[in-house]
Amino acid sequence: MRRREFIAGIGAAAASPPNALAQQPATPVIGLISSLAASDATLVMTAFRQGLGGVGYVEGSNVTIEYRWAAGRYDQLPALAADLVGRNVAVIAAISGTPAARAAKEATATIPVVFAIGNDPVAAGLVKSLNRPDGNVTGVTFFTQPLATKRLALLRELTPSLKSIAVLVNPSNAPTVVEGKNAQAAAQTFGWQSEMLNASVERHIDDAFATIAQKRFDALFVSSDPLFFIYRDKLVALAARHAVPAIYADREQAEAGGLISYGASRSDSYRQAGAYVGRILKGADAGSLPVVLPTKYELVVNIKTAKELGLSVPNSMQLLADSLVE
Repeated sequence: MRRREFIAGIGAAAASPPNALAQQPATPVIGLISSLAASDATLVMTAFRQGLGGVGYVEGSNVTIEYRWAAGRYDQLPALAADLVGRNVAVIAAISGTPAARAAKEATATIPVVFAIGNDPVAAGLVKSLNRPDGNVTGVTFFTQPLATKRLALLRELTPSLKSIAVLVNPSNAPTVVEGKNAQAAAQTFGWQSEMLNASVERHIDDAFATIAQKRFDALFVSSDPLFFIYRDKLVALAARHAVPAIYADREQAEAGGLISYGASRSDSYRQAGAYVGRILKGADAGSLPVVLPTKYELVVNIKTAKELGLSVPNSMQLLADSLVE
């Protein structure tokens, strides 16, 4: 190297900020914690990545994501959230399940947290208000709890002779118990008998159906809980085996073979959560971003399952349905 070029190089390095030549701008890391299972990653992440992409972030390009899946084991969530905090992630995305959102909130008061849950985040203690969450937490809610009466009214259209109903809840997730109580109150107004059945692990689902068969319940209300989403195929198979009409919260459950579902779109909520995470990475304050509420609820009816159960789907319901599964 010529002496003049060597000296010029030294001068340029001296004029640069410390380590500027050795370090590139750090790629932000998102910590994603979920009550769901890794097997649901495609459903969750397709929509979440769409939201991120809409504000300019692409995983593997200018952002990295660390994944933590609890697979319905809510007792593991605090440790998973603490691990993400220890890795000093830029944002935590608590995608699906109030337990995941609560674990993230309790793990940090400084790292921004964006949730996507099915329950009232104010009642759950996640935010101070929907319009101005305050603190480091905001997100999206499907708002499933108030829909119990509507779901049972839809089920009554399909099964007008219904007299008794089992209500499946997860006692490890308090908001689903509230939803179950709402369903029982609605059932009472319809003149139906009801009983709440608990399932906090997979084997309890089998136990619940044994009770349904023993007590000969006419139908089943499945509350909105990550455990019941994870095991949707099992729920659908058991409902078919016992010939029990069941109503669910998520379209994916009806698409898997469930009779009917009514609720907000999970994928839309995950997309909106991704957009919020991207906005926070760009500098937005989580506490100033209002909680996103659902603008539309989807009705999905599985015509094939209805036929197998000997049920006739009214034309009026078919016209109202957002999707009919043949």
